[in-house]
Amino acid sequence: MTSPSPFASAPSTGPVRVFLLDDHEVVRRGVRDLLEAEEDIVVVGEAADAREALARVPAVRPDVAVLDVRLGASGGDHEGVTVCRELRAELPGLACLMLTSFDDDEALFDAIMAGAAGYVLKQIGGSDLVAAVRTVATGRSLLDPRMTERVMARIRGTDAAPREAAPAELDRLSPRELEILDLIGLGLTNRQIAERLFLAEKTVKNRVSSILGKLGVGRRIQAAMIAERFREQHAHDLP
Repeated sequence: MTSPSPFASAPSTGPVRVFLLDDHEVVRRGVRDLLEAEEDIVVVGEAADAREALARVPAVRPDVAVLDVRLGASGGDHEGVTVCRELRAELPGLACLMLTSFDDDEALFDAIMAGAAGYVLKQIGGSDLVAAVRTVATGRSLLDPRMTERVMARIRGTDAAPREAAPAELDRLSPRELEILDLIGLGLTNRQIAERLFLAEKTVKNRVSSILGKLGVGRRIQAAMIAERFREQHAHDLP
């Protein structure tokens, strides 16, 4: 007896509006042709880079954004995950389906923390990709159980980090950096932090880079966890 596919199709109530982000035109064209062959799916827009996607998606209001995790020639950064985080901050109802050529725990971890509804490899079969789009369009989460288990194991390992580490690390930060770190811990994007503190978004981006360097961490989620440990400790210290 075979196990059910994790990409089981969900009932659709109407045409699913999809936006595509991938820096390879051939990939975009292939995914577009695949999806538009379905009567209940329409591709309403596409982009080749993050800036294009952030400008176009709010204008066309898709139900699902299919986002390539790695953009650019090097593919070193998870820029598609950043696009997911920014779009979800502006359009909370948008379902982001992350698409990548790499079986990458780091990217999967970041995608889950950014609020992605699903994460699939480009090696996925065409019918499974169509079903995945339909599924996340209904508001359901779609993550391969094997991938999710690896991420859950990683989160448990991260949560086991020493609680005593936070105060010494935070001594290196200025009052303004502590303020920004606290907002990172609350899950705010650079744009939201800039609006909250009346700063330029570029200024916030530079401050975040400085914070990560001073804390000795490479990723935003690690800084957020340090902020959360510090916040919890101060809550326990209150009379």
